Amino acid sequence: MDKLVRLLPLHLIAVLLSSQRDEASLRYLLSGLRLLCTLCEIASRHSKLEQILFDDLKVSEQLLDLVFHLLLVCCKQGNSFSGGMPLLYSALVACSMYLLTTCISSQWSELAYVLQAHPKVDIFLDAAFGAVRMSINILQNKLSEVENDFHSKSSLTAERVVNFCCQQCEASLQFLQSLCQNKSFRERILRNKELCGKGGVLHLVQSTLKLNISPFLKEPLAVVAAVSRLKARVLSILLHLCEAESVSYLDEVASIPESLDLAKSVAVEVITLLKTMLSRDLKLLENHSGKIYPRGLLQLNALRLADIFSDDSNFRSYITIYFAEVLAAILLIPYQQFLSSWCSSDLPLKEVDASLEYDPFTMAGWILDSSPMLDIVSSKTCESNFNPTNNAQASYAHQRTSLLVKVIANLHCFVPNICKEQERNFFLHKFLERLKMDWQDQQAGFSFSSAPQKAVTICKNLRSLLGHAESLIPTFLNEEDVQLLSGSACCACVSLGGI
Repeated sequence: MDKLVRLLPLHLIAVLLSSQRDEASLRYLLSGLRLLCTLCEIASRHSKLEQILFDDLKVSEQLLDLVFHLLLVCCKQGNSFSGGMPLLYSALVACSMYLLTTCISSQWSELAYVLQAHPKVDIFLDAAFGAVRMSINILQNKLSEVENDFHSKSSLTAERVVNFCCQQCEASLQFLQSLCQNKSFRERILRNKELCGKGGVLHLVQSTLKLNISPFLKEPLAVVAAVSRLKARVLSILLHLCEAESVSYLDEVASIPESLDLAKSVAVEVITLLKTMLSRDLKLLENHSGKIYPRGLLQLNALRLADIFSDDSNFRSYITIYFAEVLAAILLIPYQQFLSSWCSSDLPLKEVDASLEYDPFTMAGWILDSSPMLDIVSSKTCESNFNPTNNAQASYAHQRTSLLVKVIANLHCFVPNICKEQERNFFLHKFLERLKMDWQDQQAGFSFSSAPQKAVTICKNLRSLLGHAESLIPTFLNEEDVQLLSGSACCACVSLGGI
């Protein structure tokens, strides 16, 4: 047993470097990871095993090298595989990451410290973000392939395959998200030119936000909820980087034209996501047996990013154009509905965040039990458990409203010595342009004859939003934000009065 533990990491590295990386070799590697996870789990009951795995620095270095090599290989793969290879790659990424939480440390702060101290930390970072992006692309391919199968005879197989893919992607993203919560670790990411200056993080964000499920597809609920959580998690990673104090992530991005263009594209994706979410009521994802699937804080995280983008000179004018459409959609909501959605501490429904309990042993076993071409998949349940994160109803509602107010305040703000003259009232003009476009759109249900009635609704909603915003000082808003909202509301209502 002692010899096996000492030689297994090196053996798996040798297999990884020498094999053709066909399906048989990937299954062998995944089996090896599964065995390592098992050995780490039982080590606490065997002192000699525990000493080798956790105290022998040479073995720990070999385990880290194994994970680094696996991620490096996975991130360089395409996503046009057939059969079970895409799922094997996704499982290898997730299982290798969670092997670190088993064999190095289950405490994220300790694991972050070990990774930062490693001389190949930059290689790890590039490989980890690239490998997770590959997993996300594999998931999108699977969603596209099997979307029509969800209502056919093969629906159970299709659902199990996509659900498995979702869990590997979520586990991998949760791993990166947890590391990014560590201040020194995210600052280490900010010093990585490939991830920040050259857009490595943004490519992952963009790929995740582009995950698409048909709006007519309401089943399976586990997949719908998982895609929402994936987007919420990747936005959380981006938020952590944007909120770092030592280095301005957005300034780093803006220093390279290609990265700035990519960041603007991501910003548009975020605003488009907001418009889609805010244009329809949040629905509870609950199956027939009463199980509720958490969506993650997707709407809240998107609003936080909109606040950050709208307050940055590199993105402000760009965001203005697209957020005008979002605000128009919000303020055209009927008055009573607007009050319950944006001026209340008791929302009908709120987003729920949750942490994933990922079990690499079970996940690896599921794909290893399935046939190579996935015509026969394991009948074992591979659903993970979730631990809901507490977020008081009132706190969530107030955060949501305060973020909307902050975005409006940012876009209305005009500082004479800093802003260009053409930026004065630019947001107001774009907002009014958007309203006129809607009122000319017969398919949208608006017409010029109904414009005065719509203008009254907008002004009533703005006045109510202003009154509610004043009650959020100083816990959620400051006086300057509310004053800017007041100025914006006044200008809008005066302009609408002429319609």
